[in-house]
Amino acid sequence: MDKILYRSTNRKSKLVSFKEALLQGQAPDYGLYVPIKIPKISKEELESFRNKKYADIAYIVVKKFLQDEINDKDLRKLTKESYNFDVPIERIEKNLFLMRLDRGPTASFKDFAARLMARLMHYFAKKENKKLIVLVSTSGDTGGAVADAFFGLKEVNVVILFPKNGVSEMQRKQMTTLGKNVRAFAVNGAFDDCQAIVKQAFNDKDLKNLNLTSANSINFGRLLPQAVYYFYAYSRLGKDKIIFSVPSGNFGNLMGGLIAKKMGLPVEKFITAVNENDEFPKFLKTGKYKPVEPSKKCSSNSMNIGHPSNLVRLVDLYGGWLYDKRDKSGKVIKKGLLKVKPNMKKLRKDIASFSITDKEVNEAIKRVYLKYKKLLEPHGAVGWCALERYIKNNKAYLVVSLETADPAKFPNEIKKVLGVEPKIPKSLAGLRKKEEHFEVIDKNYETLKKELLR
Repeated sequence: MDKILYRSTNRKSKLVSFKEALLQGQAPDYGLYVPIKIPKISKEELESFRNKKYADIAYIVVKKFLQDEINDKDLRKLTKESYNFDVPIERIEKNLFLMRLDRGPTASFKDFAARLMARLMHYFAKKENKKLIVLVSTSGDTGGAVADAFFGLKEVNVVILFPKNGVSEMQRKQMTTLGKNVRAFAVNGAFDDCQAIVKQAFNDKDLKNLNLTSANSINFGRLLPQAVYYFYAYSRLGKDKIIFSVPSGNFGNLMGGLIAKKMGLPVEKFITAVNENDEFPKFLKTGKYKPVEPSKKCSSNSMNIGHPSNLVRLVDLYGGWLYDKRDKSGKVIKKGLLKVKPNMKKLRKDIASFSITDKEVNEAIKRVYLKYKKLLEPHGAVGWCALERYIKNNKAYLVVSLETADPAKFPNEIKKVLGVEPKIPKSLAGLRKKEEHFEVIDKNYETLKKELLR
C-alpha cells in the first residue's frame, strides 16, 4: 500500500508525512493538513469490529493512515494505553441511543483524541531527540484533556490559552492546577481571539526554533482518533443506516465522523448540532458562508465558536475551498472567504444542521431527566434537541446522540435547571480544592509572543 501523504487545504505547501503533519500542526500557508486520499475499511474488517475492544478498533483505523511510520507493536501499545476506560452506549428508546464519551480522565470526549495524540507526539519527538512546545487554544474541554494527556512528559511543554470568562470553573481548574510542564493563560477575549493568536504563532519565523505544534483539532493527529468512536458505536449496535447527532463547535468531532464515513462506515446522516452560533446551518441552507462575529455566549460554552477551524476541512472534503485572508504578518483581516463552492447537493445529503437556543437546552435537560432519568449537560442537550428536531420530520432508523462531557463539569447549569447537584466522578473529585496558577493576558499576538520567547 502506498504511503499516505498530507496536503494543505490552502494548496500552497508541500506534501508531508503523517509525522510531519502531526509535529507541525498547521501548514506553513496557514491551511490545515488533510490526507490526499482516505483509506478504506473493508466489509470484513468492519464485521470483525463486533468482537474487538475499543483499543483494537483504534489500532486498525489509525494504522490505515500511519502505515509504516510506526511499527505495529508500538502502535498497539499506544492505543492500549490511551483507551483504558469505558465507552457506554445507553438505550433511551427503541431506536434512540446515547453514547457517553465522558468516562476518560478529564470526563470529556476530548480525552479520546488528546491521549493518543500525546503518545504519538511523544513517540516521534523522542525518536528525533526533539523538544516540543504544544500551543493550544480552548473553549472548554480541550485544554483540560490536553493538559492531562501531556502532563509530565519530558519532551513536551504545554501552553494553553482560554477565554477568561468563557469556561466553567471545573474546566478552568483542569488546566490551571497541574503546573510542571503545563502553563495556562486567560485571554481577555473570546475563543475566536485565542484561536487567531495561536494560528499566527505557528507561522511566525521568530518562533521557528521553539518547535511549536498544535493540540487543537487544527492538527490532523488530534482529529484522526475521533473517527474511531463512530466505528465503535456501529460495531456495538450493528445496523445499516445509522444516524449520529453531533454537538459541534470547532467541527473536529463532525470531521472525525465524516472521515469514518469516507473510510466506509455506513452512516445515513450526520445531524450537526450547534448552539446559537448558527453560521453552519445558514451556510447549509443558503450556500453562502458568513462567520458569527463576535461569537455568541451560550451555556454550551465549548461550542461558542463563530468561525469553526475545521470548516475548511469539511468544505475541502466536498470539493470546495474556504480560507481566511491575512496580511503580511499573518493576522487575519477577513474570515471565511469561499473561493470555491463545495458540492452543496452532496453536503446536504450527508448532513442536516440545527441551531439550538439556551432555552431549548434547558427544556431538554429537564425533559430527558424527568422522562428517562438520564442526565445531560448543555452540550449533550444541544445534540439531543437537534436529534429530536430531525426525527420529527424524518424516518429515524437508528440514531446515536453523542454526550461529550460529564454533567458534573457544569454543576451551576444543572442545579439551575433541575435543582440537583450532579454526582462528581472520580476523575473530578477534589478538583475544586486545588490551587490554581495562571496569568491573564490581552487578546493581542505580541503579548503571547513575548511570553513564548521568555
